[in-house]
Amino acid sequence: MSEPLDRQERDAALPTARTIDELRELATGCRACDLWARATQTVFGDGPASARLLVVGEQPGDSEDVQGAPFVGSSGRLLDRALVDAGIDRDEVYVTNVVKHFKWRRAPSGKKRIHQKPDHVEVEACRPWLDAEVARIKPQLIVCLGATAAQALLGKSFRVTKQRGEVLESELGPTLATLHPSAVLRAPDDREEMYAGLVADLKAAGQWLAAEAPARSR
Repeated sequence: MSEPLDRQERDAALPTARTIDELRELATGCRACDLWARATQTVFGDGPASARLLVVGEQPGDSEDVQGAPFVGSSGRLLDRALVDAGIDRDEVYVTNVVKHFKWRRAPSGKKRIHQKPDHVEVEACRPWLDAEVARIKPQLIVCLGATAAQALLGKSFRVTKQRGEVLESELGPTLATLHPSAVLRAPDDREEMYAGLVADLKAAGQWLAAEAPARSR
């Protein structure tokens, strides 16, 4: 684990981390906001450093917080399935979150940790990590899962329900937004329809990569 880093120390140290592995190690000491205090650990992105497709969600959940890896819980398993159904090789995708620590509250029973949505201040405090991941990986397309990730990259006025599935230009490059797998899992009646929409958007991402961004020579 790296030394504790406040926001200024983090920003000064970021340029020294030239690889994803070095960034991941540096992030273990992040104290740029208060979320670290109640989280088990930093949950950094994971996947090949040469990935053409980078998928970004909101924040780690309970399973991710315990295991220290992104998208390893029920949402991650649904994402894996959707990527396969969309014809995308999961092993070639880099996955991460805009916030790297689990924000939660205790359930009334006292046993379960319930997800809480990170606020704007927390998203902005964590944003340099995502910027650094994108700068090191240089993906050709970013896919945002859910409103928090999409609005972080495409602006507060962006609405996933109205604008998903379309490749737009963000500060970090070509970006497509779609539903978060957790939204599909929470759907009471139209889960199959929402899942089909998620797969369709991921297919659109794969088609865009095939048509507009041929594999760069490595």
